[in-house]
Amino acid sequence: MKLTFLGTGTSTGVPELGCKCEVCTSGDPRDSRLRCSALLESGNTSVLIDCGPDFRAQMLRAGVSHLDALLITHKHYDHTAGIDDLRPYASSRLFPIYADNDTEQQIRSMFPYCFGEVKYPGVPNIELCSIEDMKPFVIGDIEVEPIRVYHGALPIVGYRFGRLAYITDMSRIEPQELEKLKGVDVLVINALRYSKPHRSHQTVLEALRVVDYLAPRATYFTHMMHHIGLHAKIEKCLPKGVLLAYDGLVIEV
Repeated sequence: MKLTFLGTGTSTGVPELGCKCEVCTSGDPRDSRLRCSALLESGNTSVLIDCGPDFRAQMLRAGVSHLDALLITHKHYDHTAGIDDLRPYASSRLFPIYADNDTEQQIRSMFPYCFGEVKYPGVPNIELCSIEDMKPFVIGDIEVEPIRVYHGALPIVGYRFGRLAYITDMSRIEPQELEKLKGVDVLVINALRYSKPHRSHQTVLEALRVVDYLAPRATYFTHMMHHIGLHAKIEKCLPKGVLLAYDGLVIEV
């Protein structure tokens, strides 16, 4: 499988509007981060993970001509706002979007015109597929195992695909769900900033405790804000095998 990081930024993106810090004014392209999203590709299947407000720009930059499905981690705007731009991928067939019940309700509220009996011509032809009880399912030739994590008080969804796991916006995970991640070879996990605690996101230091427990071969941090620091500086401080992801990075699993 191949994973492309389409966006590795937090809800405001980097640079943040109006900010003149060293990260937001950096000339290193790795310090420019669109809202968090990724593309998972196998031999026959292409699955998008989250679809935020930068979706159109991300698809143009990555040159993606086909998508089979969308997995959504949770209902927040920076992970769902691009759904209307699925139109080119969801015009000639029903396009499946997998989400938990809470997120499904949010999508129906945000995009009611996609679900009416009489639809306006050209709207995305989408089908909401409920993730129930964190039961595994299959999209094409990709096996998907949902993982329940918490974004503050909000229960959200992470995903495991064989030896790859993708977790974003997590602040905590229950022990029984953490056990479902044992044996992963590549872990993608959120790290908002380096050490200052946040009520609904992990810091780098908190994420490293998860990494220590799971001991994957490689870890990539995502969903980072400008307060994490310069990519070039922070990556030098991380343990071997732990890296900062950046927009456009492609990894093979």
